[in-house]
Amino acid sequence: MVTNDKSIVELKHSILRDICTLAWEDRLTAENTEKIVYEVSPGPKPEYRCCVYKEREIVRGRIRLAMGECPDVTHETKNVVAVIPAACDDCPIQDYFVSDICRFCLGKACLNSCKFGAITPGDTKMKIDPGKCKSCGMCAKACPFGAIIHQTRPCKKACPVNAISYDEAGICRIDEDKCIHCGHCIHNCPFGAIGSKIYAVPVIEAIKSGKRVIAMCAPATEGQFGDKIGMASVKAALKKIGFADMVEVGLGGDMTAAYEAVEWIEAKKEGRKMTTSCCPAFISMLRHHFPKQYEENKSTTVSPMVAVSRYLKHEDPDCVTVFIGPCIAKKGETLSEFIKDSADYALTYGEMVALLDSRGVKVEPVEEDYQEASIFGKKFAGSGGVAGAVLEVMEELGEDTSDIRLMTCAGGDECRKAVMQLKAGRLDADFIEGMICPGGCVGGPSKHQAESLVIKARGTLLAQADGRKILENLKKYPMDQFSMHRDGSISPESSPFAKEGHA
Repeated sequence: MVTNDKSIVELKHSILRDICTLAWEDRLTAENTEKIVYEVSPGPKPEYRCCVYKEREIVRGRIRLAMGECPDVTHETKNVVAVIPAACDDCPIQDYFVSDICRFCLGKACLNSCKFGAITPGDTKMKIDPGKCKSCGMCAKACPFGAIIHQTRPCKKACPVNAISYDEAGICRIDEDKCIHCGHCIHNCPFGAIGSKIYAVPVIEAIKSGKRVIAMCAPATEGQFGDKIGMASVKAALKKIGFADMVEVGLGGDMTAAYEAVEWIEAKKEGRKMTTSCCPAFISMLRHHFPKQYEENKSTTVSPMVAVSRYLKHEDPDCVTVFIGPCIAKKGETLSEFIKDSADYALTYGEMVALLDSRGVKVEPVEEDYQEASIFGKKFAGSGGVAGAVLEVMEELGEDTSDIRLMTCAGGDECRKAVMQLKAGRLDADFIEGMICPGGCVGGPSKHQAESLVIKARGTLLAQADGRKILENLKKYPMDQFSMHRDGSISPESSPFAKEGHA
């Protein structure tokens, strides 16, 4: 994976691969996991921290994450995004500090501007007491030299919903009531102190128990491993380690587009504005931070991941469904109490590769072809792809879409701004396509390589797809036999297939 935290990712991958190997071999015991700790940090000298004791505690936290557990035994959390406390202690605690630019001037404008007594003269420059500072920023505004710097910690800066704060020791804390599981903080932490719980072990256990475990690969998969590795290659690799099958979630994109189109048609008639429902981080942003818009403007159609999972479980109620993609928020979606019958587990591409490595399997080119989604479903991975697919279905249903005003938002700031306009009644659009990651899913926090490389490779692979239409493609599936609504209900009267006789 190409990323700014390459060494951290490599360490995570190594630990997860070893945990998976132990799980396959029925040797996942406390004694064997502790051996991993000492293999990573043998001592007596530390390799990347101040001492081997801290190194080892950090590795133990990573092992707990790799086993789907909370890394902090003193601060249990149900959140899929969690903090390893021992790794989080090298960032400055205070937001504002005085740089060497300070001229120690006679005016002391900074001191006079502070209402909390946090600023005092030092020997050669002014000092800020982090215990008294309220981070109001008045001192920085008052300083005529610009000597007071506002330094936002990388995790906090990356969070689009202000879910990160710090305790009295400066350790990062994630507010579960605000967190939308986007995962942006994970790869922005330069110390690897934030991670997500990994559910590879229960997937291995399900395969070993003889259950029919089916992988569901996100539309963003095409391009992640180069222009020679398509969906058929990923399917072949996964089947080698025991997955019964793999289905591309672009098929779910077709399903979601078909049902959202019906909602958009109805909303257009009523003059009601709507948002898409595909990005779980965007939906979490609505639910946690804009509850009225969540209730009134959100599409009630399930995401493509949930759609494919429900279809597979309709075909085989005992199967286990595992989503694989670039998204951390999908892990939260599998656990969400607000979505009935979601997928069983979600893994990232890095976690999938570690799972494959633990069995000595590589993703390699194959001669077979595999396409189950239309090109529109495949394009769900990019910004504008969801809206484009919905408009395509509306046109297939005979609707005029020429006067529809769309707002495509990619990135937390864009999404928040659009929903704030919606809340204020100032949105100059009929529908919002919301994706929390810049560029859409292809820019997700757990992409396998740089976004530019993914997009280039995707172009080559998508050019090989046939031109099937969405509703035509879905005629092959029992769309009237499983629910496409978040509450699990089946409403044939709102189905495009009921109206067109496709079911």
